[in-house]
Amino acid sequence: MNDHDSAYDGLVDGDGHGQWAFGTSFDDPLAGVDTTVPGDVDLGALARYCLMLGDDALVSSQRLAEWSTRAPELEEEVALANVGLDLIGQARLLLARASAADSTVVPFISDTSPVPAEDALAFFRDQFGFRNVRLVELANGDFAHTVVRLLVFSTWRLALFDRLRTSRDPVLSAVANKGVKELTYHRDYAARWVVTLGAGTAESKRRTADALLEIFPFVDELFVPTQDELVLAEVGVGVDPRTVRPEFDAVLAQVLHAAEMEEPPSRFSGFVGGRGGRAGLHTGALGLLLAEMQSVAREHPEGVW
Repeated sequence: MNDHDSAYDGLVDGDGHGQWAFGTSFDDPLAGVDTTVPGDVDLGALARYCLMLGDDALVSSQRLAEWSTRAPELEEEVALANVGLDLIGQARLLLARASAADSTVVPFISDTSPVPAEDALAFFRDQFGFRNVRLVELANGDFAHTVVRLLVFSTWRLALFDRLRTSRDPVLSAVANKGVKELTYHRDYAARWVVTLGAGTAESKRRTADALLEIFPFVDELFVPTQDELVLAEVGVGVDPRTVRPEFDAVLAQVLHAAEMEEPPSRFSGFVGGRGGRAGLHTGALGLLLAEMQSVAREHPEGVW
């Protein structure tokens, strides 16, 4: 057992005993990092921003984990699992940063609960408390659907993290610096498969086209900024997602051209009452995902793992 109460504490205590598997490696991205939040940063906004980015990664990793024992080949099962582990590593650090910035975002379990803050955020919030974009919660569908969704998600997230490397928040900067390397692999892995399927057989091409039609209505949501994103972008901590749209469009166009596919017409899956995933309004798929992901923790809320 570790001597600290959370992953965040273990990562920043500098004693070398709190390391764990950040995705597919054991490097500590916060080694030597001063984790003090800049004095002019709105702590509540920072916490909510970290929840957004952390939830995106957490939910995406859970979907990828569902491919275990179901992938078309063993090599792809291992690859998808490793991508999911990378995203779990990002999620854990970001959720821990959220709780460190504003402890009020962490759900109360009990006065005696041993659950670390980042685990409480993952396993004891209901779906209305999650701040992920709806793209990541969509059911896996077939393999073509999963790799198209991964291409869209990783292309967007890589462009975002590339800009976050210069964030004035030292933890966001450190997570982004490591995340860029991981996300580059995620994007390239997905792109290779989209090209392979799109330029492959008539059946693989049809499935890829269907996946594009299913996923593209959720793309525009990635670039709609929340007020917290705008506030943090103004002070050099966060990123206005609208600024990464040109890069995203250029990469997608290049991949789809190589795949001999056309981008489907825009069919934005609009917000309800001006609200989407960032505001806690999700598809029905998220509730089912959380029911499975959270069941053991909720059954044993005082458990020590």
